[in-house]
Amino acid sequence: MAYYDALETRSADARSADLARALPEQIARAQALPGFDLGEIDANAITSPEALTQLPVLRKSELGARQKASPPFGGYVGPDFDHVFQSPGPLYEPGRVSHDWWRLGRFLHAASFGPDDIVQNCFSYHLTPAGMMFENGARAVGAKVLPAGIGQTELQAQAACDVGVTGYAGTPDYLNIILEKADEMGLALSITKAAVSGGALFPSLRQAYADRGISCTQCYGTADLGNIAYESDAMEGMIVDEGVIVEIVTPGTGNPVAPGEVGEVLVTTLNPDYPLIRFATGDMSAVLEGQSPCGRTNMRIKGWMGRADQTTKIKGMFVRPEQVAALVDRHPEISRARVIATRDGEMDAMTVRIEAEGGDPAAYDQSVADVLKLRGKVEVVAPGTLPNDGLVIDDQRSYD
Repeated sequence: MAYYDALETRSADARSADLARALPEQIARAQALPGFDLGEIDANAITSPEALTQLPVLRKSELGARQKASPPFGGYVGPDFDHVFQSPGPLYEPGRVSHDWWRLGRFLHAASFGPDDIVQNCFSYHLTPAGMMFENGARAVGAKVLPAGIGQTELQAQAACDVGVTGYAGTPDYLNIILEKADEMGLALSITKAAVSGGALFPSLRQAYADRGISCTQCYGTADLGNIAYESDAMEGMIVDEGVIVEIVTPGTGNPVAPGEVGEVLVTTLNPDYPLIRFATGDMSAVLEGQSPCGRTNMRIKGWMGRADQTTKIKGMFVRPEQVAALVDRHPEISRARVIATRDGEMDAMTVRIEAEGGDPAAYDQSVADVLKLRGKVEVVAPGTLPNDGLVIDDQRSYD
């Protein structure tokens, strides 16, 4: 398959020259918005990733605080936007309907999606932007879309059969649920490719899809930034998207780590509508040396390698320490709580352990759903049972 565009195979010199022109323009756009405080930096002097280290790091907590003070976007977005989305926090993100605005088309093209495909888009279309992000990308490669969202698995399986769906977009484990439901219903599906994100793609699950004749590749992106990096058919790390600059820094700082060392991912986006500069994702990764065998020449990262803080993605949704604190505050009898992420087969599972003097776990089910935006098993334990280690989110899943 041909490349998505000529940007993917640029030489290092050509990419640097293009960046030297684009980056100062983006810094100037940010300086013109009231949300940014970049000091007296000369935008024309910021022409490389190395020069970005002169600028401060922007963290989600700061973004959220400024959004509360100046809703909905905290002064980081100009007047032109088509959609407003909400992510847990809550945080608000803009969206546009223009061509490939989130740059997911590049990933879907690398995953062999095209005009002959009908994509069952199982990302949520409710408040969060994931559904629109992947629909926007599917349209960029000419694919047709079945906007399925999440839930109603029996109807999902029936629709996939009736419509002749050839591709899946969604979280890694939900496709397996649809496939198993189709088996149970005696339906023959035509899905041969899957583009996944929003959770860990475990090797055993990827192999299970391969055994069914389904090629499954993943991308790494966020609601704020769009596509950050993506897999190609070479399956060697993730190639950084052409519309962003990625730095790997020591967590909690803006200081670059040595090549190959694990650190926090900072992203500067070249999107003129939403110019986030040195935005801290809270995710950990490392640079993968060398060039991808597929011929794409941009920097590669090793993919998602955990969180720089305790924030954890479970079932495609972030669970943050402040949400656990809000759960404790909601019930005076709760002294402490801990969220535990595990695996149940090929699916994420969540257990919430609550320290309280007795009580029925079912009494907290709705509070857990309201505050964490997820349902899980609730266990009530005696005060003093949870370890005194400051951990409120314990991710026990293995990513090997």
